[in-house]
Amino acid sequence: MEELLLIAVGAALVNNVVLSQFLGLCPFLGVSKKVETAAGMGGAVIFVLTISSFITSLIYKFILANDAILNGRLVYLQTIVFILVIAALVQFVEMLLKKMMPPLYNALGVYLPLITTNCAVLGVALKNVQKDYGILASVVNGFATAVGFTIAIVIMAGIREKTEHNDVPESFRGMPIVLVTAGLMAIAFFGFSGLNL
Repeated sequence: MEELLLIAVGAALVNNVVLSQFLGLCPFLGVSKKVETAAGMGGAVIFVLTISSFITSLIYKFILANDAILNGRLVYLQTIVFILVIAALVQFVEMLLKKMMPPLYNALGVYLPLITTNCAVLGVALKNVQKDYGILASVVNGFATAVGFTIAIVIMAGIREKTEHNDVPESFRGMPIVLVTAGLMAIAFFGFSGLNL
């Protein structure tokens, strides 16, 4: 239990996927204009990352690395298989949002299908394999990483909403102030590295 807690805190805060590892920056910068949209994207990422961590760890353990199947020599297919699993899950989320929450689906726009190519989702699946996590630890790592992504994107959206009404110099308006803000957030999250997880 203690190991799972360490994995969760480490994935969400200490090794935040966006602010420490710089993975998943496209949706982080693109969708963080409004808090509601950012929270919706965070929810979609939580769902995709948690389920993909579970499914990819099952596939890796029982098919790709299974000694009974070709002496475990299918491991080289892990990246392709993981991408296919992630793409299928994103398609499922996209259909679900289109049917049940059309305003959120329209607000996310092109960034929702970009979860498929979000390197954070694939990075977590590969990290689970590299660190030799079991199925439960993989799910905890995936969920915590997605929660860390959601925390970062919602904080960024809140800051961006506030800076819209501030007097920002002309040369910093738009993406430059967003990048400066992201850098300052990364420095703030760097303070969690003292937790030694």
